[in-house]
Amino acid sequence: MKDFLGLQLPIIQAPMAGVQDHRLAAAVSNAGGLGSLPCAMLSPEALRSELQALKAATDRPFNLNFFAHTPPTPDADREQRWREALAPYYQEFGIDPDSIASGPGRMPFNEDAAAVVEEFRPAVVSFHFGLPEPALIERVRKAGAKILSTATTVEEALWLEQHGADAIIAQGLEAGGHRGIFLTKDMTTQIGIFALLPQIVAAVKVPVIAAGGIAEARGVKAALDLGAVAAQMGTAFLLCPEATTKPVHREALKSPQARHTAITNLFSGGPARGIVNRVMRELGPVSPEAPEFPLATSAIALLRAAAEATGSGDFSPLWCGQNASGCREHSAAEIVKQLVP
Repeated sequence: MKDFLGLQLPIIQAPMAGVQDHRLAAAVSNAGGLGSLPCAMLSPEALRSELQALKAATDRPFNLNFFAHTPPTPDADREQRWREALAPYYQEFGIDPDSIASGPGRMPFNEDAAAVVEEFRPAVVSFHFGLPEPALIERVRKAGAKILSTATTVEEALWLEQHGADAIIAQGLEAGGHRGIFLTKDMTTQIGIFALLPQIVAAVKVPVIAAGGIAEARGVKAALDLGAVAAQMGTAFLLCPEATTKPVHREALKSPQARHTAITNLFSGGPARGIVNRVMRELGPVSPEAPEFPLATSAIALLRAAAEATGSGDFSPLWCGQNASGCREHSAAEIVKQLVP
């Protein structure tokens, strides 16, 4: 791992949009791991500002993470059905559905993002949901970055290797947040990390990073023993003071509620693992009415804001992996130290 990414330790902090900024990434990088900055929800101006702060806070390698999804065509009928499914909650909170703005919420990697990468020349650029078009990949490569992307199946790993990934993040079903699934929508293809990892290691020639349910040094060692060059963890860092995790999310992570997670599409339209809350129980964690990723976001966002204003996480995406046992209120540097096998 030291030769591949210049890291002192085989620890990568997963990029987590909505619960972190440059501070967590810098702290992990300064501790000898690879800090990651989620970029898919940042405008070019906001990304530039975050990168200026990140480069001022660390001189170690860091990772910029982008999405590579194909924006779906809006479906007015499906959007209407989704708002009708949420209508009782709008009434409960006194929200006018007509006040809800439409919008994607998350943008795929594009020319503007590539220009920022060329300007700041990060050591690593990673992608979720496949890879962007070849011309954009070439710009990233010429900027000197190693290119990583997430695979949830062996088929996705082979596709990523064939299309220019320098390393593959094998994402087990245990992982919190959004699934990186991109070649199919069939969730029965998704398996646990310690079944997935050795299969991907055997199938590809590029380095493989393990992600999903790893919460302590023994899990990192198990991943390395199965052929991974590093382990990527997100949930373990959610209670760090350097994270921007909201109070309702922090309380859920510290409670027995964190032991019950499920894959849901209610918050963005894409499958993602979070702590089961009221809206997931009442609508079912997966709704056929939810618009395609990321178009489901705006309709539930006002409910989230209204509930959080009362101290409730009933409508919040409480992202969390299946193993929150390593999620503690320690500094990021201390968490990194605890994770080293």
